Amino acid sequence: MNPIPTRSQWLRRRTFLRGLGVSMALPWMESRNVWAAETAAGIAPQSGAPTRLAVLFSGNGFHGKEWWAKGEGQEMELGEVLKPLADFRQRLTFIKGLYNAEALKGNIHSSQTGNILSGAPLASGGEIRSGTSVDQLVAHAHGRSTKVPSLVLGCEKSNASVHKNYSMLYSSHISWSSPTSPTPLEIYPALAFDRLFKDETTREDVSVLDAVREDAEDFRRTVSLGDQRKLDEYLESVRDVERRIESAGRRGELQGWKPTLTGPDMPRPADGVPQDIGDHMRLMSDILVLAFQTDSTRVCTLKLNNDHSSLRFPNLGVDYMIHHLLSHSDTPDWLKVNQFFIAQLAHIARRLDAIQEGERTALDNTAILYCSSMMSGHHDASQLPVVLVGGGGGKITGGRVLDYSGQEQRQMCRLYMSLLDVCGLPQSSFGDATEKLAEIG
Repeated sequence: MNPIPTRSQWLRRRTFLRGLGVSMALPWMESRNVWAAETAAGIAPQSGAPTRLAVLFSGNGFHGKEWWAKGEGQEMELGEVLKPLADFRQRLTFIKGLYNAEALKGNIHSSQTGNILSGAPLASGGEIRSGTSVDQLVAHAHGRSTKVPSLVLGCEKSNASVHKNYSMLYSSHISWSSPTSPTPLEIYPALAFDRLFKDETTREDVSVLDAVREDAEDFRRTVSLGDQRKLDEYLESVRDVERRIESAGRRGELQGWKPTLTGPDMPRPADGVPQDIGDHMRLMSDILVLAFQTDSTRVCTLKLNNDHSSLRFPNLGVDYMIHHLLSHSDTPDWLKVNQFFIAQLAHIARRLDAIQEGERTALDNTAILYCSSMMSGHHDASQLPVVLVGGGGGKITGGRVLDYSGQEQRQMCRLYMSLLDVCGLPQSSFGDATEKLAEIG
């Protein structure tokens, strides 16, 4: 039996566009095998493309009366919170009744979030100990085949304080590389972008596309007309993200506040809150898509905000109260914020669905999990809000409502076992579960 290749061996088999300090992975091609034979790394056999896992999280739950779905297929009815996903009803799996038993012990934000992706017991007293999260288990196994083992993105800075005997790092991190190591959270779009494409820091701020232009022109001559069009579209999408990051930097947004006056003419923004959260979330969503499109990584976790979040939403006209306090009452503004978050998931799904990979789209080859650590802002974690979008490489059937309420075995970790199976990593147990959900994967 041949040993599993190392990450460096996988990368040598991949085709990259290269330039000074830059290597850019290519999207799936019909006329040329740029991804090599990667059967052991979670490849979807019908399309030749890999299966990806994305995890999206937003803290503080949702509107208590408008998080629901019923029916199936195109006739599925959605509560107001989920209305942005109406176009994806046939690709959506609404899951009700799952919970995390360990999260019930502290009954505060940090104790309900730090183990959301592992089901592990949390250390209290300011100590840091959780469990390796499901996204990182996949990254540990399949990260050798991509430039970036996993991409962990955020839109709000982490909080290292202690709240009611639990570290607030638990509220700030859902991805854990080991029980004592939260995976570093990248909140700056430019740095996330650089991680995908730049190998080293150069003295000049050179465009990624300028750096690989010569190699791209040589490569273009070796592929079919259809793949030339795909390459052109891909390169333009890279350029679009670059332009938007540059524009955001000129406005003093996203990369830290850069005053144009000798003294600021506005109050200092609150710590951890970007100046334009709408732009920030959309950039991070597009970087996630770009990472999957180029196969720079197959695992991405996007934390839209912290549990116990201090984000405000002037882009929605909701600037009078921070996210955490807003979550305590089911107001129309809270619903508006909920829909804004779900719209990020819909945007990612729409963009992935526009990327053709053989007989499937990138959305067909991706499993996107969206969850929160409580059902509503009243700290109810007896069941968690969960939706799946995407086909998981043909292993997930959408257009369904799955209800595990009242069942004895309704651990959230059973879903994670199913997702591990979808990613080609079947497990005999994970967290507090010993069998997967039979209806998924």
